[in-house]
Amino acid sequence: MTQLTKGSNTPLNAGQVRFTLHWSTGPGVPDVDASALLLQESGKVSSDDDFIFYNQPNHPNGAVRHLGKQPGADALEIDLTQLSPAVAKVVLAASADGGAFGQVPDLRLVATDAATGAELATFAMAAENETAFVSGELYQRNGQWKLRAIGQGYSSGLAGLATDFGISVEGDPEPPAVAPPAPPTQPAPPNQPPPPNQPPPPVQPPQPAPPVQPPPPNQPPMPQQGAVGVVNLDKGRVNLTKSARVDLTKTGAPPLARVTMGLGWDPAPGKGNIDLDASVIAYDGSGKKLEVVWFMHKKEFGGAILHTGDNLTGAGEGDDEQIKVDLLAMPPQVVTLVFTINSFSGQKFTDIRRAFCRLVDDATGQELVRFDLSDSQPATGVLMAAMRRTGPQAWQMRAIGDFHDGRTVKKLVKPGEVHALAP
Repeated sequence: MTQLTKGSNTPLNAGQVRFTLHWSTGPGVPDVDASALLLQESGKVSSDDDFIFYNQPNHPNGAVRHLGKQPGADALEIDLTQLSPAVAKVVLAASADGGAFGQVPDLRLVATDAATGAELATFAMAAENETAFVSGELYQRNGQWKLRAIGQGYSSGLAGLATDFGISVEGDPEPPAVAPPAPPTQPAPPNQPPPPNQPPPPVQPPQPAPPVQPPPPNQPPMPQQGAVGVVNLDKGRVNLTKSARVDLTKTGAPPLARVTMGLGWDPAPGKGNIDLDASVIAYDGSGKKLEVVWFMHKKEFGGAILHTGDNLTGAGEGDDEQIKVDLLAMPPQVVTLVFTINSFSGQKFTDIRRAFCRLVDDATGQELVRFDLSDSQPATGVLMAAMRRTGPQAWQMRAIGDFHDGRTVKKLVKPGEVHALAP
């Protein structure tokens, strides 16, 4: 077996090779996920299909497979004989969730012959503050596939690494604002001498201020936002219908602190597994996107929003994915949270028997609000619900159920602005 050092390489004398990341687990050690990118001569992927990771575990032609994770290990298997001739390089990458790679002890890459189990090479790595890491790369020389040890990190996480290799993970850029042309500058008129013997303008006497009008008798106070026609939690769990709202308050009770938004779905009969992804978009008071928390970026605002992980099938009862929110720790610039579901694999919501979201109080485990999506459309994304700040420690939840096309949450940022600004 070859012991690689950073920058060294070795030939891979096997048709199918398994690449396993190993590390030592323990308290405070981040979760590590292995991934692979199939690059063209340009150094970019040809499409998003060339990014193999936990949420897209198989390449369409079967040449690369994500095998799944075990404690302290995550593996990919690559059939070198099945790689397209257009693939010039395969990058072996990883991401760390819950910390940096400097907190991951004994990190090493091991290449083995998938047919015999014989170890081909190993590479021990050291890292610091990186949250994404390239462990190695596969490339060809004279028809021979080789493994080069890289050991280079990114501080921008999996999304930053993917973007660098041509994967589109952020929202489409807004077109630059074009300022109207400035009117032509008019030359200043020449100074005209005052007409002779012009009398000064008369001085106007000061005008008395208008009398202050008393308010009309029995004037009712202005209603508070969400106070008219909106229930609260006094009577227990609230089942919302589309566009309905509920104030997340209970008379005499302290404000809600930590809550969980659970989102779930089930495949329609005969449709097999459905891979959907729950996400949340944070907007400010003007409807501008602040952050997106999703399977590629699971934590934001110091942990005030936390995505607990991805479900690839939709199988089983209860929540398929959960997003935890600390309302009291939410920065004041965050005014609206819009929760979404997308079909990363491109399956339509007409293939889903039901979808729902529910809000749970973490302190008691009690379900506070539930919204069951009653209709379906042949779309790949849906805006499920919004939570809007109505006071320093007060929030309101509104059911949305608005369908749009988009395999990732980035395509729902713009439609979500409408609901972020809704009264």
